[in-house]
Amino acid sequence: MLKKYYSPRGCIIIFLLLVGTLKAVGQNNTLISPEVETARTDAYEKQLENYLRHYLVEEYEARSEKAWNRDYSSADALKRSVKPNRRRWEEVLSPPVLTKSGPLERKPYTLGETHAEWVKLPLGMLMAEAVLAFPEGASEEKQVGIVIVQHGIGSTPETPFSPGAYHEYAKALLEAGFAVLVPMNLKSVERRNNVERYARLAGTSLPGIELVRLQHLLDIVLADPRVDADKVGMWGVSLGGMATMFWMPLEPRIKAGVVSAWFNERRNKMAVPDERYSSFSPREDHAFFNGWLTEFSDYDLVSLIAPRPLMIQHGKKDNIAHWPQVVEEYDKSKVHYQQLKIPERITLNLHEGGHEANVDEGVRFLTTWLDAAEKVK
Repeated sequence: MLKKYYSPRGCIIIFLLLVGTLKAVGQNNTLISPEVETARTDAYEKQLENYLRHYLVEEYEARSEKAWNRDYSSADALKRSVKPNRRRWEEVLSPPVLTKSGPLERKPYTLGETHAEWVKLPLGMLMAEAVLAFPEGASEEKQVGIVIVQHGIGSTPETPFSPGAYHEYAKALLEAGFAVLVPMNLKSVERRNNVERYARLAGTSLPGIELVRLQHLLDIVLADPRVDADKVGMWGVSLGGMATMFWMPLEPRIKAGVVSAWFNERRNKMAVPDERYSSFSPREDHAFFNGWLTEFSDYDLVSLIAPRPLMIQHGKKDNIAHWPQVVEEYDKSKVHYQQLKIPERITLNLHEGGHEANVDEGVRFLTTWLDAAEKVK
């Protein structure tokens, strides 16, 4: 092409000009040494990190005090007074609008000795899927409460029926007379990282999407004549504990909850690396949500669950947290219930185990409070 428009001499001139330009660029790169540039950029990164960490951690208490205006004169007064915070929490999760696009599909699903169903509900391009199981004898004449059983990031809906860290707690709930609904949420760090990036671009979040999937399932399952729709609990382990904490503030049909292996001193967990506990950063990007620590550390978020009963379970050998910090955060959380004069509705089950569910305590708690569900408004 150059031959067509330029003489050989012109091509040589153009070549020399290009070489000169490349040399100049190279020389500009040597105006600062790589070592100096790296040190300068590292220093700027540290400035940004310190600035944001100071905002998230040191300034949190003052910011929270201004953001919340709780009225503890009654349970209804508290719920009214935190409505603005509840709206802002909904903005953090940003659940999308999904609509049912077909009937609930059911098929038998056997889990060892447990006879259950695998249910699927089409929601446009998405599908809400779960295991649904009923205890023996459940009928329209003998209605039963139902517990949403939420698995963690490394698990599946089958896991709560299996031995291991979950200790078959879904089976224990069935044996205690509850139906169980075990939603299938997205498994693995890598998958959640991938999808959460798209969700943020779309102005939503993966927990927000999975909340809406659950809500649509509840619409249909709670209409089952075998279910007492006033007796709905939730119990999640690990990332399922996150779901329980995240969703109860936005789903009033859940009357009592158990959070296993998740509750934390949230500011430290998310923003202050420490050898005493594990950190989500840098591998688990999925666990960081826009606006979470503006005003929603765990003890503040609990006030969007109150006055409903809540059990926190944490094992002293669980490295997701430094357990004395969990106790401190819990002590702040129980103030909401103490102010309402219902301290018995919140409890910390601090056990000697690790990252696991404490089955007997959780079943006992849900049995007590779901049996009294008509008193928990």
